[in-house]
Order: sequence, then C-alpha cells, then structure tokens
Amino acid sequence: MDKFTYLLPVNATGFQDRYVTKINDCILPYSNGMQGEIGLIGLPFSKSSISYSQAADAPQTIRACLSNFSTYSGEWERDFKNKKIIDFGNVASHPTDVEKNLYRISMSVKEMIDSKSCSRFIMLGGDHGVSFPSIRAFQEKFGTIGVVQWDAHHDVRNLEDGGRTNGTPFRSLLEGGFIKGEHLVQIGIRDFSNSQRYHRYTKEKGVTVYSIDDVVQEGIIPIIKREINRLSETVHFIYLSVDMDVVDQAFAPGCPAIGPGG
Repeated sequence: MDKFTYLLPVNATGFQDRYVTKINDCILPYSNGMQGEIGLIGLPFSKSSISYSQAADAPQTIRACLSNFSTYSGEWERDFKNKKIIDFGNVASHPTDVEKNLYRISMSVKEMIDSKSCSRFIMLGGDHGVSFPSIRAFQEKFGTIGVVQWDAHHDVRNLEDGGRTNGTPFRSLLEGGFIKGEHLVQIGIRDFSNSQRYHRYTKEKGVTVYSIDDVVQEGIIPIIKREINRLSETVHFIYLSVDMDVVDQAFAPGCPAIGPGG
C-alpha cells in the first residue's frame, strides 16, 4: 500500500494535541458485534414540517460540531474519553412519501435497539415529526415509556388538516396508545403559541404541562428532578425529546418556529 507523508483521511483533524480527546474521537461506525455505551443514529427528515425547514441537515451538522468539545469536564473532574459512541449512520429517506419515512425511522431505531450494542441512545433529527416513529419503536421494544418533552408547542395538532406533520407526534402517540397522558411531561410551553383546544386536549389526556413561565419561576433542574423521579416509579424507559423552538430565538435563530422566551 502506498504511504503518503502529509495526506490525512477525509474528516480527520488537521491539528492534534496529544493530551486532548475530542468527543468525535469517541465515535466509531457500527459494525456487527460492536459494544459501546451510547448508540447514535441520524434521522434527517424535514419534509413533514409545516414551515420551511432545513432540519434534515441537522444530523451531519451536529456530528461536525462535536469536534469542538473535549471529553473532559473540569467541573466534575472526570474524563469521558473511554466512553464509546457507536454511530449507526443516517436513515435513508424517501423523497416524497412521509408515511414510508415514518416506517423507515421506526424500523431503523428498532434495528439499532436489537443490535444490543449499547444501552443508551441518541436520535439526531430532523423535524419534531421524527419523535412519533422513534418513541413508538422504543415503546414496542421496552414497554411502558415515559417522555420528557422540551417544547414551545404541545405538538398535538389534529391529523385532518394535513396528516402527520412535525406538529402531530404526540397526538399520534397518545391516540395510538403508545404512551399514556400521565407519562408525558411537556416543559417550556410558550404563551400565545398554542390554541385553547390543544391546551385542553393535553389536560383531558392527563399530560403534565409546565409553561416557560413555570420554568423561569421554579428553575429547570427542580422540575426535571421531580418528574424523572415520578416517571421512574411507573415506566420502563425514559425518552427525552428536545424541540429547538423551546429555546429563545436569540439562541436558536435558525429554528423556523422561534419566538421570544425560552
């Protein structure tokens, strides 16, 4: 094999400090039989978004940004450099068929779980519509699922005005019986961003809802600790769903549904 003096593999870091390990140094592409702590899968879908979105570009963009962070925490005095992240790649999308894409996501997430390569998982979306097939896959594999949803919106829109979109994942999960209302916690719901009907729907289903004002008044950490403790007593698995529009628009200017607050 030819040996080159200065050529580096594609995506390799140009400068390497021998004492610094970056997060992307811990990421390895999946191969059969591989074992690690965390599984990573990209869900590059945004065709179901009801507003213009380039969320399909997010998985690769997030992966690229991981090279900016080291594995060492000075605050915790702990280095995570020996933690192995297994990257299962991106789910291939169909160019036009939303339902077929939802099926592909669910199937791929279940295949990742079935590989038994890891016990924790990170899904990189994609618009928030990916939460429906992803959470459904975990429910089918683990049983009772608790969901902590960081979001400005309830995302329980009706299915008659456009089918399954990025605004319907939690209605789809609740109506399909994949999660129970009392096992869904919505945090960061923004004022003047939701309708009365959808707000009442969450109450009727027994969903726990914290507004952004609740977060400001109480703080995110006490809320999370309380709800994680409550869910842990009744569910088999906890799924954290993060919709970027929960963040103030000053800090997430690329999000199409941004608003003040967060």
